[in-house]
Amino acid sequence: MSTDANHSRHSKDSPAFVPLQGSERGPEPGPAATPGLRVPAPDGQEIEISIYLRRRRPVPEQHLPGGPPDGDPGTGHGADPADIELATRTLSALGARIIHADPQTRCLRVGGTTGTLAAIFGTRVEILQGNAPAPRRRRTGGLSVPAELDGIITAVLGLDDRPAARPRFHFSPAATQSASYTPLDLARIYDFPAGADGNGTVIAIVELGGGYGMADLQAYFSSLGIPVPKVTAIGVDGASNVPGADPQGADGEVLLDIEVAGALAQKAEIKVYFAPNTDAGFIDAVARAAHDSPTPAAISISWGQSEDQWTEQARTQMDEAFVDATLLGATVTAAAGDNGSADNVPDGKNHADFPASSPHALACGGTSLLADPLTGKAASETVWNDSAHSATGGGVSDAFDVPAWQGHLSVATGTAPATALDGRGIPDVSAVADPRTGYKVRIDGSDMVIGGTSAVAPLWAALLARLAGTSGHGGGLLQPALYAAAPAGTTGSGFRDIIAGNNGTYLATAGWDACTGLGVPIGTALAVRIRGSVAAISAPGPDAP
Repeated sequence: MSTDANHSRHSKDSPAFVPLQGSERGPEPGPAATPGLRVPAPDGQEIEISIYLRRRRPVPEQHLPGGPPDGDPGTGHGADPADIELATRTLSALGARIIHADPQTRCLRVGGTTGTLAAIFGTRVEILQGNAPAPRRRRTGGLSVPAELDGIITAVLGLDDRPAARPRFHFSPAATQSASYTPLDLARIYDFPAGADGNGTVIAIVELGGGYGMADLQAYFSSLGIPVPKVTAIGVDGASNVPGADPQGADGEVLLDIEVAGALAQKAEIKVYFAPNTDAGFIDAVARAAHDSPTPAAISISWGQSEDQWTEQARTQMDEAFVDATLLGATVTAAAGDNGSADNVPDGKNHADFPASSPHALACGGTSLLADPLTGKAASETVWNDSAHSATGGGVSDAFDVPAWQGHLSVATGTAPATALDGRGIPDVSAVADPRTGYKVRIDGSDMVIGGTSAVAPLWAALLARLAGTSGHGGGLLQPALYAAAPAGTTGSGFRDIIAGNNGTYLATAGWDACTGLGVPIGTALAVRIRGSVAAISAPGPDAP
């Protein structure tokens, strides 16, 4: 049966099928949009996709910032067993194969032929040829679902497997570097509290490609004079730890994340979740990390893409995965992007990077830092901005409303007076990211200096793991506590304000701004605020997802 024939098995106007809200996807820009490169997908090709279901009961915002669960995780905010049973029965009758059903993450992993799954969800699937490393599936338009599952299915991910995100790290030629730091140097510069080493905590790191080798880790941590941390690779949706001997590719991201987090939280266990670089793989990895045992203190994400390159259903489901993490006591740290206020979109407009723009992620921006690594004294720290394609991300979301804890803020640009935020503002926090004043790391056998907000996410994850202390879990959503102590024009204790520079459109100002957020950490002072937040959620909380 041809793909067109499969598509004609039902119409989105048929009473048996209804549109899936937020599933609309436009054509991929650039060469991928060329019709001659696209051919119908083979109907008989076996694929797997991820289907997410509604919560059994919603999560009231007042239940956040979250904390340890006080009941059976399967009976709280996860999927209703009746919904799982109905979805399983309905999809199986239409020819799909249910591989796994997880009530906690609300995810059904579903297999079937391309033709069958395209027919069930009312779309055409094409193959984009000639792109590396292998042909990819593409779809355009919206999806539909069986009418029996209307309102039950909230996302259908993976029919289209175009890359969901890019790593957020940057190299700079050696001749342009003016300073570089080991993570231990940065612990002094940012005044990480002594005596806290992350013992008893877990840092989860999400990766969408590449890998690490133990030889690199042993050589790197030996050079710092500290033990190699416990690092575990966990495969999601068929992905695995595959070092590619490519220091300027995904390996650079993986090793940067591990080395920064491992050096700054030396006793924390590091779990690296490898997933395919698709919307399904990315979200499945976050959900897996959030629901792992023990719950991580922090989940570090150094991959992202302009939020308008995501479907609404995928953005919503990622945000829901962050809500799960928050309820369980984990804090998600996400890189805010490395391409300034435009976020690498060539339309002359401002764009926020996702998943950093989620209101349930701690968005991490970047600075340029000159400091004495021995004394920890900073001579200057400004907004990182080398060029339009080497500058901290930051701005105002078009997809998420202003959170209550940012309702008192305004944003400044170079062309107009400061105006009230009309969407979620990012970043929340910052640290050094300029590759000219970057991080000393070891990648695929070579010592080098790397920058990018990719490094800031694991730095903050490590700080939060150190501050989690003996609680065994992190602080969940920290922003309500951080912003409550920072009236407009101020940062509150625990931050050094960055007031010089811009990231294109947005200006650094006193207090929060859309370049560096509240500023860079003063760890010992921040510990008082964050530990207070963690202590407040150590009492029994609401049921976990």
